[in-house]
Amino acid sequence: MSQKKPFRKFTKKRPSLTTEQKVEKFILRNSENGFFTKVTTIPYKFEISESKAWDVIGELLSNGTIESVHDEFSGEMKLCKVGQTYSIMNSEQKRKRQKANNFKNKK
Repeated sequence: MSQKKPFRKFTKKRPSLTTEQKVEKFILRNSENGFFTKVTTIPYKFEISESKAWDVIGELLSNGTIESVHDEFSGEMKLCKVGQTYSIMNSEQKRKRQKANNFKNKK
């Protein structure tokens, strides 16, 4: 009979990312997929305080890696990758139009 190999603990191959790096990657990934990231989602998503979230966002804005836009209706700050603001706005408009057309076609 063959003997079982002893259980070895799983080891991570990469060092874990800091919260700041995780937030930055999340914002950049959303931008690449055509979406803004609302500032209010960051404390909930990463389980950090609002003040810590604003510190991280301020640092990212000052580094020049992300841009901010304010929502015209709610005034909420939305974040995206530098240079992606208008392309994301265009894709949002397309999604709104498509949703309206789908709603009309169902009636």
